Amino acid sequence: MSDENAFSPKTALIGAQMLFVAFGALVLVPLLTGLDSNVALFTAGVGTLIFQLITKRSIPIFLASSFAFIAPIIYGIQTWGIASTMGGLMAAGCVYILLSGIVAWRGTEIIERVLPPIVVGPVIVVIGLSLAPVAVNMALGKTGDGSAELVNQSTAILISMSALLVTAIASLLGSGIIRLIPILLGVSVGYVVALLCGIVSFDPISNAAWFTIPSFTLPEFNASAILFMLPVAIAPAVEHIGDMMAISSVTKKDFLKKPGLHKTLLGDGVATTAAAVVGGPPNTTYSEVSGAVALTKAFNPIYMTWAAVFAIILSFCGKLGGFLATIPTPVMGGIMVLLFGAIATIGIGTIARSNADLHDPRNLAIISIPLVFGIGGMNFGGEGFVVQGIGLAAISGILLNLVLPKTKPETEQ
Repeated sequence: MSDENAFSPKTALIGAQMLFVAFGALVLVPLLTGLDSNVALFTAGVGTLIFQLITKRSIPIFLASSFAFIAPIIYGIQTWGIASTMGGLMAAGCVYILLSGIVAWRGTEIIERVLPPIVVGPVIVVIGLSLAPVAVNMALGKTGDGSAELVNQSTAILISMSALLVTAIASLLGSGIIRLIPILLGVSVGYVVALLCGIVSFDPISNAAWFTIPSFTLPEFNASAILFMLPVAIAPAVEHIGDMMAISSVTKKDFLKKPGLHKTLLGDGVATTAAAVVGGPPNTTYSEVSGAVALTKAFNPIYMTWAAVFAIILSFCGKLGGFLATIPTPVMGGIMVLLFGAIATIGIGTIARSNADLHDPRNLAIISIPLVFGIGGMNFGGEGFVVQGIGLAAISGILLNLVLPKTKPETEQ
């Protein structure tokens, strides 16, 4: 389809469909982390347009809230507040930009050498499991830290397990559009069960205006928050490469060569940095939308332009934000149980696909030490400067991989 049809109703409708496919995951990240859903919609739209500008609107990709940053954002907000967390996320976006420069200079080989699967895999596992207690507490009807009960536990379990089971079944047995929106279905069913249990309050909707300015938050720069967030960008940057390969396969075009991986990483990085400037979650290329592109054969990037425009328009609807605020905590907890576990499983799969010999002492050290550091609570530093959690896992994995000598074959020992 040519750009002459860019303003046709059919084109706009397909673009709206692409936003619908992304919508559930897009707003889930701010709902789980405490960020503003309307800001997330705004930054998803702006981020997608930035990506299209940098890549010269050549790829049918939609950018929105990254799941890889959920656990770090929750921890960051609890520890330093939203503004400082945004400063850290801006720095994470700069990692993408730095990687794009390295790829432009040295090619993809340097990324593969510094960030092999045995380094990336444990970091992804830590991202998934570091805040598993938060998911369980919310599923039980408590606050994320477990300090207060928001919903009776038996009621909360009924709601959270309903959301969890429907999401799992839809992703496992669903087909077509159902398989593309399992999280949205799980949230919907959990919400209905919560309604039947009588724990949903509609006050946030009635108190919200139809038109409102999203609650933008300017970043602050805190050294500890920045050092914590910097390494977190490693896993989604590697995931970005996989997404580019996937959409290239779908469209039968090699986007790693044209416009080039350096351009797509740059687009992703600038979009993430721009989102953090106004208080939005980091952006990433959405596999759900790539799946919809494959299903519908909607290869023209103009559809993503429309999806971005609709996201920006919708971000100024206060009633939408009010409705999302009515979703009870157990619904989100049920989704988080599956989501965090799925992220950890992806990390385990990354390690498995590396074919690394886990009996090799070198590989065992590179994998096991970051896991224990990241999940066990190890930290280095002092007041105002602490490296721990995901950041420590990533740094330790990279350093161990670069420093530890290769194990000699037994015949050479």
